[in-house]
Amino acid sequence: MHILLIEDNEGDILLIREVLSGRPFIKKISVATNGQEGIDFVTKKGPFRKEVSPDLILLDINLPLKNGHEVLKTLKNNDKTRHIPIIVLTTSSSPDDIKKSYQSFANLYLTKPVDMESFDDAVSAIEGFWSDMVKLPSTSA
Repeated sequence: MHILLIEDNEGDILLIREVLSGRPFIKKISVATNGQEGIDFVTKKGPFRKEVSPDLILLDINLPLKNGHEVLKTLKNNDKTRHIPIIVLTTSSSPDDIKKSYQSFANLYLTKPVDMESFDDAVSAIEGFWSDMVKLPSTSA
């Protein structure tokens, strides 16, 4: 599975990479550090023309240039990208953010756990669900 992490916080990027590294279901982790870069990566624009499409996106809400809600709307309103599952993984537990995310067709909304053990548990649950139970469409470069 190729995961695209759209996240601007370096500490969270390191933590998520650490937790995900070594998981047998993950073949590649790509990172976009702002919303526009995430959109460009998925839609293969600019320097991302030759990137392989992700199988799953982990998306923060609070991003520079384009926020997570804008990213969700853009990708879920595009016939070529709407099939990619998007998990919102953010510090926000705002009911408004949760509602807006699901209205924009997020597949799952998770609030980032505050400690490493809880975060590892959350990733294990995601791994079990998305790699063992869910059938994803095959992607082609």
